[in-house]
Amino acid sequence: MAYFSTPLNIEFHIREIITVHYFEYMKDFVFSGEAHDFWEFLYVDKGEITVQANHSIYNLKAGDVIFHKPNEFHALKASGKKAPNLVAISFRCTNESMKYFEEKSCSLNQEERFLISGIISEARHAFSTPLHIPSVEKVELAPSPPFGAAQLILLYLQMFLIHVKRNHFEEEGAPIHAIPTEQITLSSNSTHLEQIIQFMEFHICEHLSIKTICDEFSISRSTLHSLFHREKNCGAIDYFNLMKIERSKEIMRDGNMNFTEIAYFLSYSSLQYFSKQFKKTTGMSPLEYFNSVKKYSNEVTNASKKKKEDNRII
Repeated sequence: MAYFSTPLNIEFHIREIITVHYFEYMKDFVFSGEAHDFWEFLYVDKGEITVQANHSIYNLKAGDVIFHKPNEFHALKASGKKAPNLVAISFRCTNESMKYFEEKSCSLNQEERFLISGIISEARHAFSTPLHIPSVEKVELAPSPPFGAAQLILLYLQMFLIHVKRNHFEEEGAPIHAIPTEQITLSSNSTHLEQIIQFMEFHICEHLSIKTICDEFSISRSTLHSLFHREKNCGAIDYFNLMKIERSKEIMRDGNMNFTEIAYFLSYSSLQYFSKQFKKTTGMSPLEYFNSVKKYSNEVTNASKKKKEDNRII
């Protein structure tokens, strides 16, 4: 019996990553723009931003993504309502299929957001270069990354592009594979987890106990413990405390409260305890974090202003 191989069509052939960034910016962040000869997409993880792409203006909120084709001028600024968290990923790809992403933006569904999270997660292992520093123009490979980390970045990126093309940018009529995020069917465990996390978000400024959560959702301590350890790799209260730290970071970048007010707002017993928990989670004190994010935001803003001024002189 004779066997014959079948060549497979590769829609997105990607061999080079330019940058993988995850930024936390102040709410007044401004980037006056640039253009480069490779593809880039910008995903809004939190907050809201306004993006200029050539002569078009886009208002993006959490969950939205925008694609910039090679040599397309693009600039952005925070909306001023909430400090943004942004993912910026750039790469080289010359396949004809990339035309579907020209001058496009959309809101991502849960599966597409998961793929971006996969890219960021693997990038933290694959590269020695920090992901949060805007001035980095070349990522360096880590000396001893986990097996296949770089390849997983490419696979996640290819899967992301395929899913976005299928779900949002079909040529005729409505996207035939589009699944609105709110209509995605989750397993009963995932649904329960989402409800518990929403409950935690609603009570983020309070003290929560395991008993309170179990009573609210009529589940046992062991079930709650198993659910969070299986899905989040930590306990329920540990996850709630992480949520508090993330909220404190957002408030810092919004600039509406000082550290004492933040500690009181989030029901920490004292500023000292809040600072201790913050450093335990992030590796830096609240002041170090605030100065770091403000420094990077200002550096990019000032650099982009200078670049704009230099271009005017030329």
